Amino acid sequence: MNIGAIIVATVVVAAVGLFIGIFLGVAGKKFAVETDEKEVAVREALPGNNCGGCGFPGCDGLAAAIAKGEAPVNGCPVGGDAVGKVIAGIMGQEVVETVRQTAFVKCTGTCEKTKSDFVYTGVEDCEMMAFIPGGGAKSCSYGCMGFGSCVKACPFDAIHIINGVAVADKEKCKACGKCVAKCPNHLIELVPYTQTTFVGCSSHDKGKAVTSACEVGCIGCKKCEKTCPNGAITVTDFCAHIDYEKCTNCGACKEVCPRGVIL
Repeated sequence: MNIGAIIVATVVVAAVGLFIGIFLGVAGKKFAVETDEKEVAVREALPGNNCGGCGFPGCDGLAAAIAKGEAPVNGCPVGGDAVGKVIAGIMGQEVVETVRQTAFVKCTGTCEKTKSDFVYTGVEDCEMMAFIPGGGAKSCSYGCMGFGSCVKACPFDAIHIINGVAVADKEKCKACGKCVAKCPNHLIELVPYTQTTFVGCSSHDKGKAVTSACEVGCIGCKKCEKTCPNGAITVTDFCAHIDYEKCTNCGACKEVCPRGVIL
């Protein structure tokens, strides 16, 4: 065994390691990216669900936008008012009260209340069913298909299919909007958490077609519109819609609805 060769090899390896260490250290300082302390603090305050409900690519994207002043301090729908207050403190801004929202499915056409044109067996996915003529087996092409694409999209287990129709749990819902984006019939909307009056239909068919397809479909009779003391409900394209900013949840529209569409 050549001891000299071993010593030389050891020295060479040590020298190379030292050189690489010094090089990486210098390169790290030279090319280091400055970190915004506020951005880091905001990111730590966010819940970390990365649901995209804020409109940015995850919590990192929202934190960067808030730090740059490109997004509101209460931009996280999951964190709600509590997180908004913390971030407002970090950013040195006034605390802005966040109005809590929740998802609502504009359809009450359960299995017993709607008619079917045929028996369907196959892929149970609403987005796939949207390509089938008529939008599936139900006679109403505007209603909930009941195959649960929204259920699969929800990261909070806040929406489930009950008796053929999607129903959102307002206590679990974080208003991330994933179910809203997933529904091919655009049945889901975000509403104020305190709202108690809703129109459970999205059909735009005329009266006769609606009554033939569903027991609780809106026929556009406008009795609700004429009764509302606040002008909060209007009928457009044969379907009633509520302006939640005007609605006081007085229930007058519900009392006069002949179809029981208003909940």
